[in-house]
Formats: sequence, structure tokens, C-alpha cells
Amino acid sequence: MPGRTLAGVSESKPQRAVGVRDVAARAGVSRQTVSRVLNEHPDVAPETHARVVAAMDELGYRMNNAARALGTHRTRTIGVLASDALQYGPSRSMAAIEASARGAGYWITAAFADSGDEASVAAAIEHLRAQSVDGLIVFAPHAHTLEALDALRIGIPVVILHAAERSGFSVDQRAGARVAVAVLADAGHERIAHLAGPADWLEAEARAAGFVEELAARGLQPGVVLGGDWSPRSGHEAAAAVIASGATAVFAANDQMALGLIGGLRAAGVAVPERISIVGFDDVPEAAYAWPPLTTVRQDFEELARRAVAQVIAEGGGGPASAAAAARAAGPTGTADPIPPVLILRDSVVPPPR
Repeated sequence: MPGRTLAGVSESKPQRAVGVRDVAARAGVSRQTVSRVLNEHPDVAPETHARVVAAMDELGYRMNNAARALGTHRTRTIGVLASDALQYGPSRSMAAIEASARGAGYWITAAFADSGDEASVAAAIEHLRAQSVDGLIVFAPHAHTLEALDALRIGIPVVILHAAERSGFSVDQRAGARVAVAVLADAGHERIAHLAGPADWLEAEARAAGFVEELAARGLQPGVVLGGDWSPRSGHEAAAAVIASGATAVFAANDQMALGLIGGLRAAGVAVPERISIVGFDDVPEAAYAWPPLTTVRQDFEELARRAVAQVIAEGGGGPASAAAAARAAGPTGTADPIPPVLILRDSVVPPPR
């Protein structure tokens, strides 16, 4: 029977998608006015803008991103070139970037690359550009990534993260290391060792430089520097070398190595912090629940993401509404200066044994 399915249930026609014409009729404005609101044109009265937005909400209107891109040459999408995403800093940055972009009315799309391989970096950037992203946020923990970027003509805004002082968008790694050494020196330690991150990481390089600078500023002898790879295992394996060095305190370049070192020292019968005090870097969630709770240096990844997203939007010509959202996301701090780290005092630092 016409109009019925084989099961005898009336067929329903698919609902027509709500369009600009419907929004215009509901708001009592022209289609051109709706288009101006969608494209964030400045010449729309605030009350008219509010009425159009209310009509969109009432009707469940959804903007076609591809159609917007044709009209405005913008997709409201930010590309993120991520690398070493299993490490705590990059993984936190990725989550913070997504949240900040969403708060400004943008989406992110990510590509992953081996940051030490220039060809891999170039291929990932081309993949993101092919998606017509409005700008790029690039994690550049290795110098190779910066070299790959220098060799490319990208043609859209680019913000670089995790490149230490080689990028204006960073947490001050040297200052964080100096704070870590200072808290140990202030407790009375003079023989301080450093468990460093991988030599090819720019942030590890900056933290090691800060370690050396603070010792020198206090007139202390250079401390032994031991190599690690960010993992708890490398911290655990460094315990024997730390004991042999005679150090009474260690600044570890990240919390995972610090926690591994605590385990390795205890396995060797060395009490922490009674015989060896330890400071980490990052303030991972586990740091507060270790035994002893770990003194560490916290990085503000959320602020770093807000600055990066705001800059990409501003350089990409996101329009007044997007610029306002970006400004709210960025907060009052601006983007030029590195973000100061914060010392988190817990129980892993005491005066040296007498």
C-alpha cells in the first residue's frame, strides 16, 4: 500500500536540514544578515546578532564548515603536528590545545610525526595543509623539527611549542631548573647531581643549562650529570651512579625519572630524603602520591595552550568574534614572554645528613 512499509508502519519523509533561509525567517532578518553573522562580519548590530544566534539555537541550525570555507577561506580548524605524544608534556599540551580551541569556537586536527626525522615532519605538515587548516601548532622538541620547518614554505600561521627558549611560546625551562636547584641549595645541599633528559631534546638541554647556571651563581662546585631517557626505568638504573657520586641531592629533569630514582635508591638501601633529597620537574599526578611526596616544578600547560591557540587565531584573521574568544582564552598575560614555572614543595627535600 502506498505510504506504508512492508511492516505496515507509515513511512516518514526525511526532515529537510535547517538552512539560512529558515534562520532568517525566524529572526526576522535578511539572508544576507544571517550570512554576515555566520562569517563574523563587524557590521551587524549586537541586538541583531543576538537575535540571529537565538534563532539558530531554536532551529538547531548547524553551519556547514565546507561551505563556510568557500565563502571565508577559513575552516575554523587548527592543525597540530604532534610528536612524542606519549611523554607527559606533549600529551598534556595536546589536551589543553583541544580544550582551548573548542572554547574559541575552533576544532583541531592532528598529525603525528617522528620529530627527529625531517622527512616525517614535512610529510605531516603537508597532510595538515591539505586539510585547509587555518594555522598550525607544531610540537618541536628536537632541533631537527625546527630545521624541517625552516626548509618549508608553509604559508599559514605557525606557532611552535616545546622548543625551550627557541620559541616565544614556552614555559621557562632554565628558570624551572634553577628553582629546583635553589630549593636543594637552600636546604643546605652542596653536592647536587643532575639526572638529565635525552641530549637531543631542547627542553632537556635548557634544564641542564639551568642546573649549571644556578650552581655557578651560588658558588657551588659543578655537579655530576647523568643521562636518562625520561622513563622511570632510566631513573631506577641511575641509582647506583648517584650513590657512587657522593651527591646528597638530585635534580631530575622530569618526575618519571625522579620516581624511578627513588625506587632504585630504596632498593639499594638508601633512604629518601634522609640520605638523598630529590626534586623533579612537571608535577605529574603521581608525584603528590609518591613516598615521599615529590617536590617538583610545575608547568602551566593550559596557559601555554591558550597563548598558542590565541596567536594562531589572531594571525589567521579569525574575525572579531573569534578574536574576542581568543582573547578570553589567552587571558591577560599576552604571548611574548616565557611562562614562569612554579615550585611545588612536598616532602622529598630535607637538609643533608651530618
